[in-house]
Amino acid sequence: MEEDPDTYRILRLRAEILELGSAIRQLQRAGLDDAAAQLLIGRKRAQLEHLVKTNSVSPGLNFRARRPQ
Repeated sequence: MEEDPDTYRILRLRAEILELGSAIRQLQRAGLDDAAAQLLIGRKRAQLEHLVKTNSVSPGLNFRARRPQ
C-alpha cells in the first residue's frame, strides 16, 4: 500500500515537532535562550494543524500534536 503524500508530511511534521520539543528542553536545562526554537515549533504546529484540517486523513492521524511541558 502506498503512503499518501499528505499523510507522510503530517508524520514528518510530527517528528520534527518532537525533535524541537526535545531541543527546547535541552536548551532550557542548559539555561540558554530557546526563543528561536519556540518560534519554529509554533510554526510547525500551525503547519500541522493546517494540514490536518484541510486534508481528509485517516482518523488515527487526526489528533493534535502534544506540546512540550
